[in-house]
Amino acid sequence: MRNVILDCDPGHDDAISIIIGASKRSGLNILGITTVAGNVEVEKNTRNALQVCELIGLDVPVVEGAVRPLVRESEIAPEIHGETGLDGPVLEAPRKEKSSGHAVDFIIEQVKKSEGKVTLVPTGPLTNIALALIKEPSIKDNIDEIVLMGGGTFGNWTPAAEFNIYVDAEAAKVVYESGVPVTMFGLDVTHQVIADEAIINRVAEIDNITAGFVKELLIFFAETYRNHFGFSGGPIHDACTTMYLIDPDMFNFEDVNVTIETKGEATYGMTVVDLLKTTGKTENVKFATGVDEETFWNVFLDILDSYGETNAEA
Repeated sequence: MRNVILDCDPGHDDAISIIIGASKRSGLNILGITTVAGNVEVEKNTRNALQVCELIGLDVPVVEGAVRPLVRESEIAPEIHGETGLDGPVLEAPRKEKSSGHAVDFIIEQVKKSEGKVTLVPTGPLTNIALALIKEPSIKDNIDEIVLMGGGTFGNWTPAAEFNIYVDAEAAKVVYESGVPVTMFGLDVTHQVIADEAIINRVAEIDNITAGFVKELLIFFAETYRNHFGFSGGPIHDACTTMYLIDPDMFNFEDVNVTIETKGEATYGMTVVDLLKTTGKTENVKFATGVDEETFWNVFLDILDSYGETNAEA
């Protein structure tokens, strides 16, 4: 069983990634969930993570982390995810409370004490992960892999930069240059898994609470992506990370060098992906280039179906 920490800023697609990772199908041992400022403020992201855990019956620590990026001021995306960060479904206030302490210390503690190596799965800005690596570099020895959603060969927040990397490019630079194996799901692959009307209708056919929640998430997310980008539905970006941990064979990869742009006015936050090996730099990233869409959606629907009729069965 693979030990994982989900570091996130829920977020519609982060919430779906948690649901996938916590499913019976996943076989993952979730040590905890850490939150970071990203899609909305960190306090809202923490509340959202607690709500998702409560909905699906996931009993793990939820630990709040960085309130802002390493260097820059925070930048949030309520126009994509709504004011709560999880607009669409109507959820009651969570009874579950966040755990004490700071996410960075939780990550360090869990990695250091784990008997087996830990996989970090960040699906928001990389602030918490960078701070953990800076504060306690020795944890690198017990990190199996950093499986992240971010970047790409093009952007969605600026023409050059994807949102998660743009929000804290300095943190991304720390992570990408850490020497820890990085598996990267950027926009090149996440834009291949768009939950359009046909997918939403298939989700709607599954009669359980979790699937109903996901349906509402997908409806809201599809609408914002249609309005902002003209897409046929919402790409469930972050879900690629936990789907990879379940079935890596559904994805295609290239081993490449990726550098993070932190100085350019128009290119800040760009992930410079050396697909043609023009720089001769050492490959530091396993870069996802493609996905078997049919397999992806079939596994996704099977996971939702596995949650059963009630929260207690989830």
